Amino acid sequence: MLLQVKVFIHCTVVRHAQGFHNVEGDKNPDAYLSYDLFDANLTPLGWSQVDNLRKHVKTSDVSKGIELVIVSPLLRTMQTAVGVFGGEAYTDGITAPPLMNDNVGDSGRPAISSLNCPPFIAVEQCREHLGVHPCDKRRSITEYRNMFPAIDFSLIESDEDILWKPDIRETNEEVVARGLKFFEWLWKRKEKEIAVVSHSGFLFHALSSFGNDCHPTIKSEICTHYANCELRSVVIIDRGMIGSDNPTTNYPGKIPAGLDLPSDIADEKLSGNGEAN
Repeated sequence: MLLQVKVFIHCTVVRHAQGFHNVEGDKNPDAYLSYDLFDANLTPLGWSQVDNLRKHVKTSDVSKGIELVIVSPLLRTMQTAVGVFGGEAYTDGITAPPLMNDNVGDSGRPAISSLNCPPFIAVEQCREHLGVHPCDKRRSITEYRNMFPAIDFSLIESDEDILWKPDIRETNEEVVARGLKFFEWLWKRKEKEIAVVSHSGFLFHALSSFGNDCHPTIKSEICTHYANCELRSVVIIDRGMIGSDNPTTNYPGKIPAGLDLPSDIADEKLSGNGEAN
Protein backbone atom coordinates (compact mmCIF):
# COMPACT_ATOMS: atom_id res chain seq x y z
CA MET A 1 0.00 0.00 0.00
CA LEU A 2 1.43 3.37 -1.01
CA LEU A 3 1.20 6.23 1.46
CA GLN A 4 0.14 9.44 -0.27
CA VAL A 5 1.79 12.53 1.17
CA LYS A 6 0.32 15.97 0.62
CA VAL A 7 3.10 18.19 -0.71
CA PHE A 8 1.24 21.34 -1.75
CA ILE A 9 -1.97 23.36 -1.62
CA HIS A 10 -3.00 25.56 -4.52
CA CYS A 11 -4.97 28.45 -3.06
CA THR A 12 -7.02 30.82 -5.19
CA VAL A 13 -7.13 33.77 -2.79
CA VAL A 14 -9.68 36.58 -3.27
CA ARG A 15 -10.47 39.75 -1.38
CA HIS A 16 -14.15 40.74 -1.27
CA ALA A 17 -15.49 43.27 -3.76
CA GLN A 18 -16.23 46.90 -2.86
CA GLY A 19 -18.48 47.27 0.17
CA PHE A 20 -20.39 50.31 1.37
CA HIS A 21 -17.91 50.62 4.25
CA ASN A 22 -15.09 51.13 1.70
CA VAL A 23 -16.97 54.03 0.11
CA GLU A 24 -17.97 55.75 3.34
CA GLY A 25 -14.60 55.15 5.00
CA ASP A 26 -12.79 56.73 2.07
CA LYS A 27 -14.89 59.89 2.55
CA ASN A 28 -14.35 59.95 6.29
CA PRO A 29 -12.32 57.34 8.25
CA ASP A 30 -14.52 57.98 11.30
CA ALA A 31 -17.33 56.25 9.40
CA TYR A 32 -15.71 52.91 10.23
CA LEU A 33 -16.87 53.46 13.81
CA SER A 34 -20.51 53.80 12.72
CA TYR A 35 -23.03 51.03 13.35
CA ASP A 36 -24.72 52.16 10.14
CA LEU A 37 -22.00 50.10 8.41
CA PHE A 38 -22.56 46.98 10.53
CA ASP A 39 -21.64 43.91 8.43
CA ALA A 40 -21.52 46.04 5.29
CA ASN A 41 -22.76 44.51 2.04
CA LEU A 42 -21.53 45.03 -1.52
CA THR A 43 -22.18 48.22 -3.49
CA PRO A 44 -23.56 48.09 -7.05
CA LEU A 45 -19.97 48.67 -8.21
CA GLY A 46 -18.88 45.79 -6.00
CA TRP A 47 -21.33 43.50 -7.79
CA SER A 48 -19.92 44.68 -11.13
CA GLN A 49 -16.46 43.71 -9.86
CA VAL A 50 -17.85 40.29 -8.90
CA ASP A 51 -19.35 39.83 -12.37
CA ASN A 52 -16.01 40.73 -13.99
CA LEU A 53 -14.05 38.35 -11.79
CA ARG A 54 -16.57 35.58 -12.45
CA LYS A 55 -16.01 36.01 -16.19
CA HIS A 56 -12.23 35.82 -15.66
CA VAL A 57 -12.55 32.70 -13.49
CA LYS A 58 -14.73 31.00 -16.10
CA THR A 59 -12.71 31.96 -19.20
CA SER A 60 -9.34 31.09 -17.61
CA ASP A 61 -10.67 27.77 -16.22
CA VAL A 62 -9.60 28.75 -12.70
CA SER A 63 -12.82 27.33 -11.29
CA LYS A 64 -12.57 23.90 -12.92
CA GLY A 65 -10.12 22.41 -10.43
CA ILE A 66 -11.43 24.05 -7.24
CA GLU A 67 -12.56 21.41 -4.76
CA LEU A 68 -13.66 23.71 -1.93
CA VAL A 69 -14.52 27.37 -1.32
CA ILE A 70 -13.71 28.75 2.14
CA VAL A 71 -15.27 32.06 3.03
CA SER A 72 -15.18 34.51 5.93
CA PRO A 73 -18.66 34.67 7.49
CA LEU A 74 -19.42 38.30 6.72
CA LEU A 75 -21.97 39.53 4.23
CA ARG A 76 -19.54 41.11 1.75
CA THR A 77 -17.27 38.06 1.57
CA MET A 78 -20.11 35.57 1.17
CA GLN A 79 -21.76 37.69 -1.54
CA THR A 80 -18.41 37.83 -3.35
CA ALA A 81 -17.74 34.10 -2.96
CA VAL A 82 -21.09 32.88 -4.25
CA GLY A 83 -21.10 35.47 -7.05
CA VAL A 84 -17.67 34.41 -8.31
CA PHE A 85 -17.60 30.66 -7.66
CA GLY A 86 -21.28 29.74 -7.35
CA GLY A 87 -23.67 28.26 -9.91
CA GLU A 88 -25.92 30.11 -12.30
CA ALA A 89 -29.13 31.96 -11.45
CA TYR A 90 -31.47 29.85 -9.35
CA THR A 91 -34.57 28.75 -11.29
CA ASP A 92 -37.70 26.73 -10.54
CA GLY A 93 -37.18 23.01 -10.85
CA ILE A 94 -33.71 23.00 -9.24
CA THR A 95 -33.85 20.86 -6.12
CA ALA A 96 -30.45 21.82 -4.72
CA PRO A 97 -30.64 24.64 -2.12
CA PRO A 98 -29.51 28.07 -3.33
CA LEU A 99 -26.12 29.39 -2.28
CA MET A 100 -27.74 32.80 -1.91
CA ASN A 101 -31.41 33.73 -1.80
CA ASP A 102 -33.02 36.60 -3.72
CA ASN A 103 -32.07 40.17 -2.83
CA VAL A 104 -29.68 39.37 0.03
CA GLY A 105 -28.35 42.63 1.50
CA ASP A 106 -30.86 44.61 -0.61
CA SER A 107 -28.68 43.73 -3.58
CA GLY A 108 -31.47 43.30 -6.10
CA ARG A 109 -29.64 40.17 -7.26
CA PRO A 110 -31.49 36.94 -8.09
CA ALA A 111 -30.84 33.78 -6.11
CA ILE A 112 -27.66 31.87 -6.99
CA SER A 113 -27.74 28.10 -7.44
CA SER A 114 -25.45 25.62 -5.69
CA LEU A 115 -25.75 23.25 -8.66
CA ASN A 116 -22.48 22.11 -10.30
CA CYS A 117 -20.16 24.06 -8.00
CA PRO A 118 -17.83 23.07 -5.14
CA PRO A 119 -18.96 23.04 -1.49
CA PHE A 120 -18.75 26.31 0.46
CA ILE A 121 -17.63 26.40 4.11
CA ALA A 122 -17.69 29.46 6.38
CA VAL A 123 -14.63 29.70 8.65
CA GLU A 124 -14.17 32.30 11.38
CA GLN A 125 -10.37 32.14 11.37
CA CYS A 126 -10.19 34.04 8.07
CA ARG A 127 -12.33 36.97 9.21
CA GLU A 128 -11.08 40.54 9.04
CA HIS A 129 -9.25 42.34 11.86
CA LEU A 130 -11.59 41.86 14.83
CA GLY A 131 -13.03 44.56 17.05
CA VAL A 132 -14.04 48.25 17.17
CA HIS A 133 -15.22 48.57 13.55
CA PRO A 134 -18.89 47.47 13.28
CA CYS A 135 -18.40 46.67 9.57
CA ASP A 136 -16.31 43.70 10.77
CA LYS A 137 -18.93 42.36 13.20
CA ARG A 138 -20.98 39.45 11.88
CA ARG A 139 -24.68 38.70 12.15
CA SER A 140 -26.03 35.59 13.82
CA ILE A 141 -25.46 32.31 12.01
CA THR A 142 -29.25 31.82 12.05
CA GLU A 143 -29.62 34.95 9.89
CA TYR A 144 -26.85 33.86 7.55
CA ARG A 145 -28.36 30.40 7.06
CA ASN A 146 -31.56 32.06 5.85
CA MET A 147 -29.57 34.20 3.41
CA PHE A 148 -27.08 31.55 2.22
CA PRO A 149 -28.80 28.15 2.60
CA ALA A 150 -26.11 26.06 0.85
CA ILE A 151 -23.11 27.49 2.73
CA ASP A 152 -21.93 25.14 5.49
CA PHE A 153 -21.74 26.99 8.83
CA SER A 154 -21.20 23.87 10.96
CA LEU A 155 -17.61 24.80 11.91
CA ILE A 156 -18.82 27.96 13.68
CA GLU A 157 -19.60 27.15 17.30
CA SER A 158 -21.52 30.24 18.44
CA ASP A 159 -24.67 31.57 16.81
CA GLU A 160 -23.84 35.12 17.94
CA ASP A 161 -20.54 36.85 17.29
CA ILE A 162 -18.43 36.37 20.43
CA LEU A 163 -15.10 37.23 18.79
CA TRP A 164 -15.74 40.89 17.94
CA LYS A 165 -15.29 43.37 20.82
CA PRO A 166 -16.60 46.96 20.66
CA ASP A 167 -13.61 48.44 22.49
CA ILE A 168 -10.67 46.13 21.67
CA ARG A 169 -9.05 45.87 18.24
CA GLU A 170 -6.88 42.84 17.47
CA THR A 171 -3.20 43.64 17.24
CA ASN A 172 -1.34 42.95 14.01
CA GLU A 173 0.56 40.19 15.80
CA GLU A 174 -2.70 38.52 16.83
CA VAL A 175 -3.95 38.61 13.23
CA VAL A 176 -0.66 37.01 12.07
CA ALA A 177 -1.03 34.24 14.68
CA ARG A 178 -4.63 33.64 13.64
CA GLY A 179 -3.59 33.54 10.00
CA LEU A 180 -0.92 30.93 10.69
CA LYS A 181 -3.47 28.76 12.49
CA PHE A 182 -5.83 29.14 9.54
CA PHE A 183 -3.20 27.96 7.05
CA GLU A 184 -2.18 25.10 9.35
CA TRP A 185 -5.82 23.99 9.38
CA LEU A 186 -5.98 24.41 5.61
CA TRP A 187 -2.92 22.17 5.20
CA LYS A 188 -4.60 19.34 7.11
CA ARG A 189 -7.57 19.23 4.77
CA LYS A 190 -7.68 16.57 2.05
CA GLU A 191 -8.37 19.06 -0.77
CA LYS A 192 -5.44 20.41 -2.79
CA GLU A 193 -7.28 23.05 -4.84
CA ILE A 194 -9.01 25.54 -2.54
CA ALA A 195 -10.47 29.02 -3.01
CA VAL A 196 -10.36 31.40 -0.04
CA VAL A 197 -12.47 34.58 0.01
CA SER A 198 -11.40 36.92 2.80
CA HIS A 199 -10.29 40.48 3.61
CA SER A 200 -7.37 42.77 2.85
CA GLY A 201 -6.11 43.23 6.40
CA PHE A 202 -6.31 39.52 7.25
CA LEU A 203 -4.67 38.41 4.01
CA PHE A 204 -1.91 41.02 4.25
CA HIS A 205 -0.86 39.95 7.74
CA ALA A 206 -1.43 36.21 7.27
CA LEU A 207 0.51 35.96 4.00
CA SER A 208 3.33 38.22 5.20
CA SER A 209 4.54 35.26 7.26
CA PHE A 210 5.20 33.28 4.08
CA GLY A 211 7.70 33.63 1.27
CA ASN A 212 10.83 34.40 3.29
CA ASP A 213 12.71 31.79 1.26
CA CYS A 214 11.35 33.05 -2.07
CA HIS A 215 12.87 35.51 -4.49
CA PRO A 216 12.43 39.10 -3.14
CA THR A 217 10.03 40.00 -5.95
CA ILE A 218 7.75 37.12 -4.95
CA LYS A 219 7.94 38.07 -1.28
CA SER A 220 7.12 41.66 -2.23
CA GLU A 221 4.07 40.56 -4.21
CA ILE A 222 2.82 38.45 -1.31
CA CYS A 223 3.20 41.33 1.15
CA THR A 224 1.06 43.91 -0.62
CA HIS A 225 -2.54 44.77 0.14
CA TYR A 226 -5.25 43.32 -2.07
CA ALA A 227 -7.47 45.53 -4.20
CA ASN A 228 -11.22 44.95 -4.07
CA CYS A 229 -12.08 41.68 -5.83
CA GLU A 230 -8.43 40.93 -6.60
CA LEU A 231 -7.49 37.28 -7.10
CA ARG A 232 -4.03 35.85 -6.51
CA SER A 233 -2.95 32.30 -7.20
CA VAL A 234 -0.76 31.00 -4.35
CA VAL A 235 0.93 27.60 -4.05
CA ILE A 236 1.99 26.62 -0.53
CA ILE A 237 4.45 23.69 -0.40
CA ASP A 238 6.14 21.77 2.36
CA ARG A 239 9.57 23.22 1.54
CA GLY A 240 10.56 26.66 0.35
CA MET A 241 11.11 27.32 -3.32
CA ILE A 242 13.67 29.78 -4.61
CA GLY A 243 11.83 31.95 -7.09
CA SER A 244 8.94 31.10 -9.37
CA ASP A 245 7.38 32.12 -12.64
CA ASN A 246 4.61 34.65 -12.34
CA PRO A 247 1.23 32.88 -12.09
CA THR A 248 -0.98 33.24 -15.14
CA THR A 249 -4.33 33.22 -13.32
CA ASN A 250 -3.96 36.30 -11.11
CA TYR A 251 -6.75 38.86 -11.43
CA PRO A 252 -5.75 42.36 -10.29
CA GLY A 253 -9.20 43.48 -9.11
CA LYS A 254 -10.58 47.01 -9.39
CA ILE A 255 -12.19 46.30 -12.78
CA PRO A 256 -14.18 48.47 -12.93
CA ALA A 257 -12.16 50.65 -10.55
CA GLY A 258 -13.56 51.61 -7.18
CA LEU A 259 -12.62 52.93 -3.75
CA ASP A 260 -11.08 50.05 -1.87
CA LEU A 261 -8.93 51.25 1.02
CA PRO A 262 -9.10 48.86 3.98
CA SER A 263 -10.40 50.51 7.13
CA ASP A 264 -7.06 50.23 8.93
CA ILE A 265 -5.32 52.17 6.15
CA ALA A 266 -8.00 54.82 6.55
CA ASP A 267 -7.19 54.86 10.27
CA GLU A 268 -3.56 55.41 9.37
CA LYS A 269 -4.50 58.42 7.24
CA LEU A 270 -6.45 59.78 10.18
CA SER A 271 -4.01 59.05 13.03
CA GLY A 272 -0.68 58.87 11.24
CA ASN A 273 0.42 55.67 12.99
CA GLY A 274 -2.08 52.91 12.18
CA GLU A 275 -1.97 49.98 9.72
CA ALA A 276 -4.50 48.62 7.06
CA ASN A 277 -11.24 45.24 5.46
